[in-house]
Amino acid sequence: MIEFEYPLALLLPVVFVICQLKCKPKLNSIFFSGTSFIKKASHKESLFFKIVQFLAILALSFALASPIKKDEIVVNNNKGYEISLILDISGSMSENGKFDVVKNIVTDFLKKRKNDKVALSIFADFAYVAVPLTYDKKAVSKLLNRLEVGIAGRSRTALYEALFLSTNIFKNSHAKNKIAILLTDGVDNANTIPLDIAIKRAQKYGIKVYTIGIGGRGDYNPYVLQEIAKKTGGEFFEADSVAKLKRIYQTIDKLEKSRIKTDKYVNKNYYFVYPLTLAILLLLIIFYIRNKR
Repeated sequence: MIEFEYPLALLLPVVFVICQLKCKPKLNSIFFSGTSFIKKASHKESLFFKIVQFLAILALSFALASPIKKDEIVVNNNKGYEISLILDISGSMSENGKFDVVKNIVTDFLKKRKNDKVALSIFADFAYVAVPLTYDKKAVSKLLNRLEVGIAGRSRTALYEALFLSTNIFKNSHAKNKIAILLTDGVDNANTIPLDIAIKRAQKYGIKVYTIGIGGRGDYNPYVLQEIAKKTGGEFFEADSVAKLKRIYQTIDKLEKSRIKTDKYVNKNYYFVYPLTLAILLLLIIFYIRNKR
């Protein structure tokens, strides 16, 4: 619906009409006989002029009132998570199409997180935050589907660096429950961040880390993943099949939810240009009539 930012400006035509009726100038007049024809023609021209004047004032009042249309986007104040997804994208994830399977399962997981904020981090030779915390799960899914193995290197697995880096996402978070889901099929061989430093960082911000090892036990270090989960209050899962990986994300999906602050965005579309353009055209007509006289 159209609203007005300054509705008092709509009183301008009323003021104009009152002034036309009550504030007429007193001019000296000379009367002649036999002027009925001239009076009739003058009256028609005067009436037309007054109508144009009034319409110009009316259009100006609408322009000054600033008509707008508001589009509001409200994020519900429902219960939800703040979740950081941390995905291994190293060379080994291309074996047997593992990363494609992970992408499909995580995309399906995102569809269920309607009231949650989600972030996405990836790691291989190095780690980086691909998407900070956002309500826009569609954008996260689109980016996730465009990711390919090798985009962050193929030879190393910076697992501890990824955990450490992703904790920065929650620096300004006030959510009761902060969750990180770390998925890998390898062991850290980047040696950029010590394990205990990464764990302490997660503990500092109260992040519960759920770790998932995919593939065979010889691919990843279950004791390290178990230690990360245990010390941060999360759980460790092992998935050697697609069905198990799906069940793991379904289990995490049932976690207790925390309240997240409502966000409201208002987009204003301004329409003052239309009545203003009409007012300008009417004023040009008035100018023409006055000069014609």
